[in-house]
Amino acid sequence: MQLSVIILNYNVRYFLEQCVLSVQEALFAIDGEIIVVDNNSDDDSCLMMKSRFPEVTLIENKENSGFPRGNNIGVAHAKGKYICILNPDTVVAEDTFVKILAFAEKKVDLGIVSCKLIDGTGNFLPESKRGTPTPWVAFTKIFGLYKIFPNQKLFNQYYAQHLSENQTGKVDILVGAFMVMERELYLETGGFDEDCFMYADDIDLSYSVLQKKRNNYYFHETSVIHYKGESTIKDQKYMKRFQEAMEFFYQKHFRKSLFFSVFIKIGIFLFSFVKMFQGKSKPNLLPESYIFFSSDENRCSQLSSVLKNKITFIDFKKEKMVNSSLVSEGRRVEVILDNQYISFKKCIEILETVKHKSVTFKILPKKANFIIGSNSKNERGEVIKIE
Repeated sequence: MQLSVIILNYNVRYFLEQCVLSVQEALFAIDGEIIVVDNNSDDDSCLMMKSRFPEVTLIENKENSGFPRGNNIGVAHAKGKYICILNPDTVVAEDTFVKILAFAEKKVDLGIVSCKLIDGTGNFLPESKRGTPTPWVAFTKIFGLYKIFPNQKLFNQYYAQHLSENQTGKVDILVGAFMVMERELYLETGGFDEDCFMYADDIDLSYSVLQKKRNNYYFHETSVIHYKGESTIKDQKYMKRFQEAMEFFYQKHFRKSLFFSVFIKIGIFLFSFVKMFQGKSKPNLLPESYIFFSSDENRCSQLSSVLKNKITFIDFKKEKMVNSSLVSEGRRVEVILDNQYISFKKCIEILETVKHKSVTFKILPKKANFIIGSNSKNERGEVIKIE
């Protein structure tokens, strides 16, 4: 088997459904499997998986064992030469895995490969590629020096700014939302360290792979939507775990010293403080107009009834791309994309092409009774049922 896709789920039933649907489409021409590990969700995630995706391997944990252990359990059941660690709040394009595996097969020194991640509004997520967060690199991040001196190597290492978002190349750290690597290498490194509950696990695994004299790669030729913040609401518990995770990484990989310890404690406090405010959502303003991109005008009427608003229908058979001129400056517009007629790859392309501060997006997944999306990388995603 070529590829095993491991999806660890916790209480994100609708995002999981869309994610699995996109992965199935992306595995159409690949000898692969999907393994969903559920960390004791109290929504109907498992019931949905059994009814809609009975062919998918579902592992039901009896407790929330955390991100590292949950993924390790999934990998233990995997049969593929390669594994993909994938968040449930993601959407992959139909050719994502084909492109990634073709790239991987050409590299004799491959560690981990990831790709361009965008948020639910089409904006690039800079954490798609990062440098090792040494004390100095962490300092440049915390105090925003990477923004002031983006072209200076001394200051731009946190987000690996030696590479643009549209340039493939070597980086140190990749994000756990999407990681592809050989299963044997994963096992050789010990996988995710189960002493780390979450938040530093992808940094730790990426760094452990580098210590095996392998190279990690950022691959820009395919994009994946990562709604981010959906699985984790940034509350006081998040703050505590984030601090513990950072302390775990530094204590594990760097020599201790008084200066180092003091700096890290100050840095973790400041960074966590910023994270706390990033996690506070602004009031959502309702769209002033809606555009439904589909080939089913009857479905448009149904949506209009649910949203209690008039919706402009655009026939996908006639218009293959959402026209940016439809977006008026200052007016809040929501674009709804019907996956029954529009591929996930085209949905992602539309997000990246039309992205605008006044435009939000929702996807109506194939054979689903809900629309789903996220208006900000720092906000919990939104699900609207259309039954």
